[in-house]
Amino acid sequence: VWEKIQRALDDMFKATGHQNAYFPLLIPESFIKREAEHVEGFSPELAVVTIAGGKQLEENYVIRPTSETIIGHFFSRWIESWRDLPLLINQWANVMRWELRTRLFLRTGEFLWQEGHTAHASHEEALEETLRMLDLYAEFAEGWMAMPVIRGVKTESEKFAGAERSYCIEAMMQNGLALQAGTSHDLGQNFGKAFDVKFQNTEKQLEYVWQTSWGVSTRLIGGLVMSHSDDNGLVLPPRLAPIHVAVVPIYRKAHEQAQVYEAADRLAGEIRARGLTVEVDKREGYKPGFKYFHWEQRGVPVRVEIGPRDIAANQVMIKRRDGEQKQAVPMAELAATLEALMETMQADLLQRARQRLEGNTVVIDDMDEFVGLMAVS
Repeated sequence: VWEKIQRALDDMFKATGHQNAYFPLLIPESFIKREAEHVEGFSPELAVVTIAGGKQLEENYVIRPTSETIIGHFFSRWIESWRDLPLLINQWANVMRWELRTRLFLRTGEFLWQEGHTAHASHEEALEETLRMLDLYAEFAEGWMAMPVIRGVKTESEKFAGAERSYCIEAMMQNGLALQAGTSHDLGQNFGKAFDVKFQNTEKQLEYVWQTSWGVSTRLIGGLVMSHSDDNGLVLPPRLAPIHVAVVPIYRKAHEQAQVYEAADRLAGEIRARGLTVEVDKREGYKPGFKYFHWEQRGVPVRVEIGPRDIAANQVMIKRRDGEQKQAVPMAELAATLEALMETMQADLLQRARQRLEGNTVVIDDMDEFVGLMAVS
């Protein structure tokens, strides 16, 4: 799932002019300390390396919690003139933040993410980039994850340490709680000043660059789980499902096996020709019911059942992961039906999530009304 998230977002980043790079995992502790608000915000979460090669280090290193500081260091070497701007960089990496209380996918000590870092010649251009990436995250969340979001500004106490202003997308989970699913930060000139990232402008004067940073992480997988899944396991939107269709051959007698397998393989080939991924479950020693639950647990969007009676009737039975009813489909129409079904299921999941969000959203402009609503809640 993370691979599909990564591929989709990476294409979107590159389409907007960003280039991938990779920066060191270990960051000199002195770098972290250069931006006062940044070090204050991250100090409780830092993992520090003090010994390497069996010797005490002259300077401690911090395991990357985020990369504004190390990237600021390199920006100061790469940027000289307005001609070098904008500089648009993205990094896919792992980071470490020493969390006291971890929650799987949502807040873990180590996690995978992408972090964008850009430098600009003006605040207007940097702010435009900040909001453009926020919109890109929202587009991905709704278009790929079927997870509608609200875009907004974080409070001063919740903004990213060292930023002028932080923006985020938030989604409502099935339990009614909000999940911060992505952030985009207007860093102003704070890191430019901390790392002396200057450029010569068109008037041949030196000034500090204006920077942004933005990121999403494997928290998106937690968002997927809490947006769509149920007590039977995962429910994955087709656009992010590693396997779109699970075909379960059903037979009772040994002489039926070859016929059922042949039909299952033929149908799987037709489905793959439509650009869908298929798994034909030929595991021996497991009953069909076990296989049904196996694929249901893993969120495969559609299950196809085929046995001797189905072959005789020239049809198969299909079941959507997000529904209870099975449906008979003629074999000749199966591939086309499944292709259309993926689009329908993607849209249905988004619509259900949007209805949940809208049904639990109220707009209040009066403090007394707000206090009254909170008291009732």
